[in-house]
Amino acid sequence: MNKYHQVITELERQMKEGQYRPGDKLPSVRSASEIYGCSVSTILKAYGELERTHTIYSIPQSGYYMVDKSDDSAAAGSEGTVDFASASPDLNVFPYLDFQHCLNKAIDQYKYHLFTYGDALGLETLRRTLVSHLAEYQVFAKAESILITSGIQQALEILARMPFPGGRTEILVEQPGYDIYLRYLEAEGLPVSGIGRSAAGINLQELEERFASGRFKFFYTMPRYHNPLGTTYSTEERKAIAGLAARYDVYIAEDDYMADLGIGRRYDPIYAYDQTSHVIYLKSFSKIIFPGLRLGAVVVPQPLLETFRSYKGYTDTSLLSQAALEVYIKNGMYGHHRHKIKAMYAKKIRAVYEALGRHNTDGFIQASADSSGIYIQFKLPLTVNLERLVKRLAGRKIHVVPGNGFYLPGYQTRDKFLRISISRAGLTQIDEGILAIVQEVKRGSGW
Repeated sequence: MNKYHQVITELERQMKEGQYRPGDKLPSVRSASEIYGCSVSTILKAYGELERTHTIYSIPQSGYYMVDKSDDSAAAGSEGTVDFASASPDLNVFPYLDFQHCLNKAIDQYKYHLFTYGDALGLETLRRTLVSHLAEYQVFAKAESILITSGIQQALEILARMPFPGGRTEILVEQPGYDIYLRYLEAEGLPVSGIGRSAAGINLQELEERFASGRFKFFYTMPRYHNPLGTTYSTEERKAIAGLAARYDVYIAEDDYMADLGIGRRYDPIYAYDQTSHVIYLKSFSKIIFPGLRLGAVVVPQPLLETFRSYKGYTDTSLLSQAALEVYIKNGMYGHHRHKIKAMYAKKIRAVYEALGRHNTDGFIQASADSSGIYIQFKLPLTVNLERLVKRLAGRKIHVVPGNGFYLPGYQTRDKFLRISISRAGLTQIDEGILAIVQEVKRGSGW
């Protein structure tokens, strides 16, 4: 059993024995890493898994707390609860039987090879399968440049720690941005700065000034279906970012974690416009099938490849999971499931906008336009108390995520907003959920 699972097992034992009671605060990430003798990133993963199973919950800028089990039925998605908070895929569309078939086929196909340590870079046949798979996303790479990681989080942590050419050490991130990565950078004390991004896009002149400063080793971005905004950079912005990276020798860490869920217009990632090997492309499989697989793929530019390999160091991803994913992709099941889940999520996104059209007639909520994937940003009046709003909605069994956790500490220019996720919300629940949010926002605005 690895350290990550040991921490989860120990915490669950302590909870079962009553050492932590409902509502109790857990040790801080830093304290827990000292208690359990492991890294901060291991604790973040363990806490993240316990949060996904509704064993604990987090409050931004405060910490992690044990869930009150008397109310846990709501968190688990019981009848009458509208879950606009969870980012995990809809449990009702998990391809259990298909993937079970792929697991069985992988065991039969690879047999004794699954009992070896394998290649630290990832299963070679999966990496070769990903060459054609990634080409569908306009990412043309050789198998030698594709590495399999234990989820995208591992790849991001490696990039944060490893040295880059030129000796630059600082990381530039979007604000608001991916909360788990921001907390990791903060906990590790790594040099990081934020640059504003809104539903309208990014200020390219400001981005150029930041790149020209010579401070940054890479810029971390989610160009499409951004978490938490839900919006996508325009073609002009993506081309410009690739051009600025080349001009100022700044690498781009392009997190295309929602690549499978886009609909409508054609999308080429920043990677497709990269002419100078300055884009690191990251692809997750957690939003399309099983988050528990903990599998991601990263395309690493040649100048960074050896350093990335040395920092990854060892085999830490299940060979069986990799083999099953390879079978799942090659036999067409992945493409079929992708089509199914994209269509379902598109219906839910449309339902949110339609509900806003019916209930938000006074315009108290400003929703990010043209969102896709699973997220929509609800900007709120400044007079609304965000903490009280979230509690009032929870009292009505409407679960949402406040926006304050998506910023670096000390970042000044902040919007007051809710991040709305549609992945776990039932299609028939969306109208009543949006109506409740509009009503509580009005109430909180003193209307």
